[in-house]
Amino acid sequence: MTADPAALRDAAIAACKAAGFHRMGIVPLAPSARADVYGAWLAAGHHGEMSYLATPEHVAGRADATTLLPGARTAIVVALAYGADAPPAAPPTDGPVALRGAIARYARGTDYHLIVRDRLQAVAAALVALAGPLAWRVCVDAAPLAERELAERAGLGFTAKNTMVIAPGLGSYVVLGELLLAADVAPVIAEASRARCGDCRACLDACPTGAFVDAYVLDARRCISYLTIEHAGPIPRELRAAMGTRIFGCDVCQEVCPWNAAAPARVQPAAELVARDREHAAPALARLATIGANQLRQFVKRTALRRIDRPRLLRNVAVALGNTGDAAALAPLCALLANPVAQVRGHAAWGLGALAAAVPAIAAAAHAALAAADDVEDDPDVRAELAAARG
Repeated sequence: MTADPAALRDAAIAACKAAGFHRMGIVPLAPSARADVYGAWLAAGHHGEMSYLATPEHVAGRADATTLLPGARTAIVVALAYGADAPPAAPPTDGPVALRGAIARYARGTDYHLIVRDRLQAVAAALVALAGPLAWRVCVDAAPLAERELAERAGLGFTAKNTMVIAPGLGSYVVLGELLLAADVAPVIAEASRARCGDCRACLDACPTGAFVDAYVLDARRCISYLTIEHAGPIPRELRAAMGTRIFGCDVCQEVCPWNAAAPARVQPAAELVARDREHAAPALARLATIGANQLRQFVKRTALRRIDRPRLLRNVAVALGNTGDAAALAPLCALLANPVAQVRGHAAWGLGALAAAVPAIAAAAHAALAAADDVEDDPDVRAELAAARG
């Protein structure tokens, strides 16, 4: 059983609509026109510790998507909007408002990888029902695919100066997914994409850590999303204060974008991607500092927060607590200073030093805790953090 390209196109449109995608497009696969740009980005070291991005598989896949699926000829590209805002504010019951952390909007609900994957599998099933046996592959972010370029070719939107895809009418609060097919499907292209940022550089100027080398060029090593999620080692000291209370990802370059000013209010986001509750949008930092293993597993279950382990999360929490400027952060930072993981202790030391500088009333207590920790610490890196914090 076979289906002609036009029939597959019509079935794909219907299936994507039934799956609830906010945008879709269909394009024939072709070699990337930006492979040299990607190579230059890697050569500059802007990928940081994400060494997998430079492996032959990733370089080849981003240069030519047909290497990802034998016989691949077509890509169905989709966009799904997620919640642009946190849930309505509620009076805190567990401490000062200042002791609340921040989680990037895309990570406040169910992990989008799961949501987009399941919906695209339903699309694939609809096409197989029409055409019979058909090779396909779902790609959601993790696959080595130049998905932003595909999204542009499919007319879903354009790549902004902050390197994110902006879908007019939706803004950049969207996640992308692709269904590769070993079949010819008639194209669906909304309109030819073109850069629409003009002279605006709000995103470039607003980045707290100065992560943009230039328009369209992001140095991941300075990006808060990278630092809180991908980066496994110590966060550079010179960047910690600029991170504020962000413990997983960052939305600053999106928050200042004019395209996002009104667009999210005009669309109903995918329900699963909206924040589950207040704690998944602005979690209580003191609670996270001492949360048990079972409680943490429940907290991150089926969310993107699963991507980081407990020590990395506590490292981020220690920095956030140090940046609160609130005396109530003293106790949870002292608790983290006794953590069995050296990196957590080191960042807790920094947090205590930052807190002491911001809140003179607790400076004596903070320095006493640092001195006591220094008396028993045997890790050289932690001792260096303690010395810097006390100095």
